Amino acid sequence: MLATHKHKLKIRRTDSVDDLNEVINLIRVLFVCLGNICRSPMAEAVFRDYVNKEGLGDKFFIDSAGLGGWHIGEGPHHGTRKILKKYNISGEGLIARKIEADDLDKFDYIIAMDNDNLSGIQRLRKEHPKAYVAKLMDFVPDADENNVPDPYYTGNFEQVYHLVTMGCRALLEKIKAEHGL
Repeated sequence: MLATHKHKLKIRRTDSVDDLNEVINLIRVLFVCLGNICRSPMAEAVFRDYVNKEGLGDKFFIDSAGLGGWHIGEGPHHGTRKILKKYNISGEGLIARKIEADDLDKFDYIIAMDNDNLSGIQRLRKEHPKAYVAKLMDFVPDADENNVPDPYYTGNFEQVYHLVTMGCRALLEKIKAEHGL
C-alpha cells in the first residue's frame, strides 16, 4: 500500500506503464514546515493514519519536506516521535528532505504549517504550478490558531498535535469531497 511508506516520485525506465499509471492516479499530498523534523512529519504521519483507517491508502501518496536543508536524512525530532507514539501513530519511514521546485508539479496539494512556510513555498512557485498550495489551518474555519506553531522553539508538541489532527481531518474531508471518495 503506497500510503504506508515514504516514496520518491521518480519514474525509472524500468518501471512499467502500470507503475506509471499507479503513481499518476494517486492523490499526492506534501506537508511542509521549516526543517522537516517536527510539524510536517507529524502531519504526514497523522494524515497517513487517517487515510489508512478509512481504507484509502491505495489512493494517496503522502510525503513531507522542509524549506531548509539542515536536517536532510534525519528522522523526526524526539518530541514528534514521542507524541506519535503516545497516540499510537506510526512514524515509520519519516526521513527529512528539502522541498524542491519540482514538487510544485509533482504534488496535487502542498500544505504549509505557517505563514512563513507558505511564503517560502510561494517563492518556489513556477508560472502555472500544478499543486494547490495552502496552510493546514486554512481548512479549519473556526480554529483559534491560523498557524501551526513550531514546537522546535515552543516545546509544545501536544498543542501542535491537536492543531495537526484538526487540520488533517478537515483536509482529508475536503479531498474526499473533491475526488468523490
